[in-house]
Amino acid sequence: MSDAPSQASSSQQAPGRPATARTAFYAMNTGTGGPRDWLTLLHPPYTLWHLSYVVIGAAVIPHLVLWRLGGTLLAFFLAVGIGAHALDELHGHPLATGISNRVLAVTAAVSIAAAMVAGLAYGGWRMLPFVLAGGLLVCAYNLELFGGRLHNDWWFGIAWGAFPALVGSYAQHWTLPPAAWAAALAALFLSMGQRALSTPARMIRRRVARVSVRISFLDGTERQLGGADLLAPIERALRFFVCATAALALVFLLAAR
Repeated sequence: MSDAPSQASSSQQAPGRPATARTAFYAMNTGTGGPRDWLTLLHPPYTLWHLSYVVIGAAVIPHLVLWRLGGTLLAFFLAVGIGAHALDELHGHPLATGISNRVLAVTAAVSIAAAMVAGLAYGGWRMLPFVLAGGLLVCAYNLELFGGRLHNDWWFGIAWGAFPALVGSYAQHWTLPPAAWAAALAALFLSMGQRALSTPARMIRRRVARVSVRISFLDGTERQLGGADLLAPIERALRFFVCATAALALVFLLAAR
């Protein structure tokens, strides 16, 4: 969107149709249940974003052990990248994929169970509190259990930001020094920032049939904005944050080595 004021026509969508064609800026699904639907289901930018917190959490612990980091990343990819997103799609098909509810339910159950079993197999009793907390968070948030009380900005920040960072730290040498808590705090607020941006973007893409905003400038000119104009700066910021968080994770990883 240009900073210079100019006249533009508003978007005119048909009633009952969303203001934009795709359900997310990264969506490539066809609604047939094929590979493109499955790739969209993974929410690739957001999965990368939250896996980056695992890397950052692990990298702040002295004497980084790469195979332990790899195992932690795999567990979170199964639980969050696949399981949580399958549960989310099961709850009303917000991405409009063609994957059936039965397949989504089985996928979620198997992937979350596999992540929990992997955590227990690796850490035993030392990982049990984190495994139980992770299973509770992923189900409570995505299925909006407990009347949706955990489905808000703070719990999103805890579940998808602070928790991955803490587990990434703890899985290294079974300790949580001050640096681990500082990394978790940063991940908490970064995740809350993500939700503050993605929530209005989802609303415009999935729930709004028509949007038209008129801006009147001090010089007397006017500009008409449609849904795409409103989405552009929000989703551009989301893309930048994904890249920045992944780059930070790489910086921490290289510095730890």
